[in-house]
Parts: sequence; structure tokens; C-alpha cells
Amino acid sequence: MKAAERRLELRGIFERQEFADLAALRKRVRASESTLRRDLMALELEGVLKRVHGGALASPEREQPYDFNWQSGRMAEAKARIARAAAALVEDGQVVILDGGSTVAAVARELASRSLHVLTNSLPIAELLQHARQVELTLTGGTFDPRLGALLGPLAEHSLGAVAADVLVAGTGGVTESGFTNNNALVVGSERKMIEVARRVVIVADHTKFGRAAMFPLAPLDAAHVVVSDAGLDSRYEDMLRARGIRLILA
Repeated sequence: MKAAERRLELRGIFERQEFADLAALRKRVRASESTLRRDLMALELEGVLKRVHGGALASPEREQPYDFNWQSGRMAEAKARIARAAAALVEDGQVVILDGGSTVAAVARELASRSLHVLTNSLPIAELLQHARQVELTLTGGTFDPRLGALLGPLAEHSLGAVAADVLVAGTGGVTESGFTNNNALVVGSERKMIEVARRVVIVADHTKFGRAAMFPLAPLDAAHVVVSDAGLDSRYEDMLRARGIRLILA
């Protein structure tokens, strides 16, 4: 089992249970003790678990998919690299839809000095761009979700349906062979409308989102023209995307 596969398996274990001992974990992922310890150290740095004598505990602050502030601190270095690569795909003068989410917010920071028309349903992104003199900023309407920092629901979808955009930059809760998924039905509703009205779709997702299916289906893989991820992405997911004709950029 490759490192990315082992760590996905370990992540799943600690999403389902509070504690696991080293012997049980070694059996589950078929790894040596030294390899397992390296995997656990890496996952501890990501906030997934806490190593203790004889095993590991699920972190009390482990993944909170509905919390923008928590997500902003997760995989921060990888997100910054992804953001720079994604921003380079946007041309001056374009109309750009920026989806909510922490990775897309990182892209917004990279675009703040550019001459663009940005449409977003994200209040954190609006705050980032409010003093950007060259950015013409439009917010969708909608019902505000304070955890996500996003405007959602029928009003948001209606306003999105009335526009056309050159590029959409969107995040995702999970990526599998079946497509992109997310954890909130209202988010999915808005993101589907964004995909519908954009001429080019750029999905930004760090490698931990791959091999995971969130609760609600969003779109098939071929809805994306470009996927930007980080160098930790397992080669099988690289092959999966390229086989569908999707451009993959690893930052």
C-alpha cells in the first residue's frame, strides 16, 4: 500500500473511532512500525490525530467540513501553492466566479492586485477584495451561513443563473471516480449553478480530498477543465483525471 493510500485509510479510521492501538493499525494498513509512525506523525501535523503511548487518539479538533475558519488553517502551505498556480490560469479583464471555501479564498488573495470582475457568494473573499482597487466585486444574494461564511439558497442560485463568467474557481469536499462531492446540499446547489454559467471550470483541491466521497454529489469529473492539487497527490488519481481529458496541475 502506498503512503497516500495508507494515510487515507488511517484518516478514515480516526473519523470513525476515538482510539486505535499500534498493533491494530499496523495490521489494517500492512506497514512496518517505522512506516506507521511516520504516517501518524504526518497526520498529527494535519490535526487528524494525537499520538499517545501505544497508539493514537482522534483529535478533538479533527476535520470540521462546515467551518471556514478551521479549514483555513488546514493544509495551509499546500493551499498557498495551489492558489498561486490557479491564479496564473486567470487572465486580466476576465469575469471570475470565486466559490466559497478556504482554498478559493487563498486564490482570491493572489488575484487581489489583478484587473478583474469577481462574482462571489463568500463574505471572507469579499472582505479580502474590498480594498482591491482594480477588482470590480459583485456579491450574490442569499441566506448567510456563518460557519461557511457563504451566501446560499434560492436567492444565490437565482443571481448566479443571471450571469455568464469566463472562469469559475471552486473547491470541493471530495474527489472520486464518480465525480466531485461536497458536504452541504445548499453549497452543492450554488456550485452547480456556478458550473452551469462558467465557460471554464477550475477545481482546487489538496491531495487529502482525493479518494473521499462527501455526502452530496456535485458534478462528474468531466465538469472540470482543470484540477489544481499539490505534489502529495497519489499517481492513481493523476491517471484518473488525465484519462478523462482533464488538465492536472500539481503545485
